Amino acid sequence: MADGKLYVVSTPIGNLKDMTFRAVEILKSVDLIASEDTRHTGVLLKHYGIETRQIAYHDFNKEKITPRLIEQLAGGAQIAVVSDAGTPGISDPGFYLVRECLRNDIEVVPIPGASSMIAALVISGLPTDRFCFEGFLPRTSGKLKSRLTEIKDEKRTLIFFESTHRLAKTLKAMLEIFGEREAFVGRELTKKFEQHYRNSLTELIEIVEGKSLKGEIVLVVTGNR
Repeated sequence: MADGKLYVVSTPIGNLKDMTFRAVEILKSVDLIASEDTRHTGVLLKHYGIETRQIAYHDFNKEKITPRLIEQLAGGAQIAVVSDAGTPGISDPGFYLVRECLRNDIEVVPIPGASSMIAALVISGLPTDRFCFEGFLPRTSGKLKSRLTEIKDEKRTLIFFESTHRLAKTLKAMLEIFGEREAFVGRELTKKFEQHYRNSLTELIEIVEGKSLKGEIVLVVTGNR
C-alpha cells in the first residue's frame, strides 16, 4: 500500500461552528486540499486559520486532475478532499477520487461530520429505522415521473436533494405518482434562515407554490407503508 493517504473531510453544511476539531487538524496538516470550489472553501479555511494550499477538484476537471492526485498520493503525499458542504462523495466528484485511490491501493480515511440528508431525516418526524437516499431527481418532467414510478413501491423513507425553483414541480409529481403521503421540507439547514415544513404532499404544495424560496433543500418523504 502507498504511503500517502486521502482524507475524506466533512465540512459544515451552513453553520461554520459545525466543523469538528479533527477536521480542522487534518486540513492544517495535509499537503494539499482538493476543493470543489476553492473560493467557497477559502472562507472556511480563513475562519479556522488554515493555510494549506488548495486545488480545484470538481465534476468538470476530475478526469484531468485525478491522475495527478493519484501520482502525488502514491509518492507519499497526504491529501484532503472537501465538497462545498457536508460529506464528500455524496452527489459530488469525491466518489470518483475515492474509487481511483482504492484501485491504486491508496488508503482512504473518513473524517466524519455534517450531512444534510441525515440532519433532515432525524428532525423530519418520519421513520428513521430504514431509509434510502435518492439524491437529485431528473429535471425533465418525463424522466422525473419515470424515476418516481420506479421507486413508488419503496417502503423505506425516501430522501432527496432538490432546488428551490423545482420544489413545487417535484412535489406535484410525487403526489401524482405516489398518492398522498407525509413529507418534510428542510430549507437552509443550520443556516440563519433555516425553515422546516412538515405536512402532507398536498399541503406542502400549497405552502411552497408561488413562494420565492432560496437556498438548499432536502426533501424527506414517507415510504409506501
